[in-house]
Amino acid sequence: MIGANRENLGVMPREQAIALARPEEGLDLIEVVPTAKPPVVRLMSFDKYRYEQGKKEKKERLAQKTAGLKHVQISARAAKNDLMIKIRQLEGFLAEGYAIEIQMRLRGREKGKRDWAHQKIEEFMKMITTEYKVIMPPRFGGRGMIAQVAKK
Repeated sequence: MIGANRENLGVMPREQAIALARPEEGLDLIEVVPTAKPPVVRLMSFDKYRYEQGKKEKKERLAQKTAGLKHVQISARAAKNDLMIKIRQLEGFLAEGYAIEIQMRLRGREKGKRDWAHQKIEEFMKMITTEYKVIMPPRFGGRGMIAQVAKK
């Protein structure tokens, strides 16, 4: 059992713990860790507990959003300067902590030249200066090749 001032009151029977709770003074008995043996309970205001839990959940939700997936589309025939612009964009996303999906669009007969397309996407990935790890190696899918990378 944990007291109102976060002091450890030790292990005690349920009846004794319930007797310490004083709802009229704003001290409720709240089960904090029900799976522990014996369960961990705390004396505090239930409203304050709900407020703290809400803040913690909101913080977790916000942290979850930032780790999304960003897309960078390139063309197999793009000039080196165009690819460098995409590299700067990709490195900015990596710095922000996003995972990036690199999509190489292939048109018409380019789809039949799989080796050539694979070589082009590998060359693009070698141009990335920021350290990264490959989540999904280049593979064919949709309208071209797809690869996924993330910050190391």
